This record gives sequence, C-alpha cells and structure tokens, in this order.
Amino acid sequence: MKRFVVIGLGNFGFSVARTLYEGGHDVIAIDLNETLVDRLASLISHAVVGDGTDFDTLVRISAKEADAAIVSTGDDITASILATMALHDLKIKDIYVKVVSNDHARVMDRIGVTDIIFPERDSAISLATRMTGSALLNYVKLGKGFSLQEMGVPNDWMGKSIRELKLRQEYDITIVAVHDILTDKIIASPDPDKLLNDTDTLLVAGEDKILDQIANIS
Repeated sequence: MKRFVVIGLGNFGFSVARTLYEGGHDVIAIDLNETLVDRLASLISHAVVGDGTDFDTLVRISAKEADAAIVSTGDDITASILATMALHDLKIKDIYVKVVSNDHARVMDRIGVTDIIFPERDSAISLATRMTGSALLNYVKLGKGFSLQEMGVPNDWMGKSIRELKLRQEYDITIVAVHDILTDKIIASPDPDKLLNDTDTLLVAGEDKILDQIANIS
C-alpha cells in the first residue's frame, strides 16, 4: 500500500483520490473548499480543509510521508505552482500536476515534475486517434523512443496466434498482456498459441515508431 496526497478536489482531484483509495492505498486530500472536502471525506482515508500551497499545513497532515502527490488546483495556476514548490520542499519524489494551458505546462516543466496531465488535450487526442481508425488506445512512456502501449487487435492479426505473428522477429516488440474486454480478464505473459480476437486489447512494449506503425495496420 502506498500513500498519496491530493491537492485540489475539483472533479479531476476528486476522481483521482477516490480511485486511488479504492485501489487499496492511503489517500490524504486537501482543499480550501469545505463543500468539496465534505463530499469526499467518507470515501478516502483523510480529507482536510486547508491550504495545499502551505508547507507547514502539508507537514501537519503528514504529506511528507507520501510516496507521490497529485496537484489539481483548477484554473489557479499560481496555487498549482506554489503547491508543487511546497511538495518539492517536502522531498516528495513523484509529483503529478494537472495543467490547464500550454503556458501552465511549460512552467511546470521548468519547475520539474514527474508528469504533466492535460485532461482536455489528452482526451481530444485519444478521440481523434480513434476516429481516424488507429488501433492505439493508451500509452505509457518508458524512456526516449520507447513505450508501453495498449491497442486494439489489428484486423490482419485477428484469428492468428501470437506465435504465428512472430512479433519479436518481425517487429522487435513484445505482448506483455492481453485484456479480454468481455470478461474484463487480463492475462499477463499470454500463451503464445492464444488466438487473438476482436474482444481483446493488447499491452505491447517496443519502440514508439514501430508501435505507431502497428497501431495503424488495417
């Protein structure tokens, strides 16, 4: 179990805090708005009315012991910056910040955070990708030019086994897991003789340029 601190309890912060807690983690959340705190209080470990930009307040709610922090202060960019700086002062290693504009993103990048979350932009990109027929559903960047991506099964792969496709030999990629959408079952290190079908999604590791090509296979 990990401990997380969430600063800002708008829709995004609320959802992140609740999901982390439901995943079995210890979650401390803070916001100046008492109404927002009250609606979350019974759903997580600890919800506090307070200033998430204040170092002493964060110390008092035991944020210093957190494994990671999420900053989601809505349109208040100044609060986002101050909260992030306070978390840096607490020596919290992983800090994730929701941003609301490209300028906000640039500032957070300069300050130095683990990841910048741009929900509106990311949702738009995901929608555009699906609308243009790409199989790509999601991705996690693992290093320069390398990532872990979730994608639908390309039409040309349907009914074929992982072994038959010879993905390592042909593309130098690895299927890490297969997710059966119908049963919501995830199979890690899947059987190479498993036949792929249209109810599966694949978690694939490899070079971005190769995965991009595969995601657009018809």
